[in-house]
Amino acid sequence: MAEAAPLPVWSMNAPRFVSGIDFSDHLNYWDLGFEAVMVTDTAFYRNANYHRATDTPETLDYARMAMVVEQVANAVQALCR
Repeated sequence: MAEAAPLPVWSMNAPRFVSGIDFSDHLNYWDLGFEAVMVTDTAFYRNANYHRATDTPETLDYARMAMVVEQVANAVQALCR
């Protein structure tokens, strides 16, 4: 992912007791025994507006969001090679 855009990228394998690690759809796959990956911008750890009334379109950074889409697409393409 780091090769596709200038945004910083970190990776970690974390156990379920880490708060927030299971706050996504991948939890359902884990529960069924499938490996799953979560790509996150750390949501509420980064954005005080996350899932609140103040979480409105004008508070979002669309340029950075587009870079993340490019990074994820690059990672998926690399896995498919």
